[in-house]
Amino acid sequence: MANAPKSAAQTGVAKDLPFEEALKKLESVVEAMESGELPLDTLMARFEEGTRLVKACQTKLEEAELKISKLEKNTSGEPVLKPADDSLLDNE
Repeated sequence: MANAPKSAAQTGVAKDLPFEEALKKLESVVEAMESGELPLDTLMARFEEGTRLVKACQTKLEEAELKISKLEKNTSGEPVLKPADDSLLDNE
């Protein structure tokens, strides 16, 4: 099953995970890979999964950074989130 091609639904799963969950899965993948007990096919599948998780985490962090940079104060001095320009998020 490790050699089975990934469907579009499987490859998009990492993007749909909350950041914390994706990070936990990534840590689990790294631990499994570092164990030295995985056969090569499984190791390669885990590497691909880890790559998708890293990209998802990076995207979520970039989105959070963009939101923070858009935070400004309103006329009463309270912080408000200025709507982000969607074109700034389309970096794929």
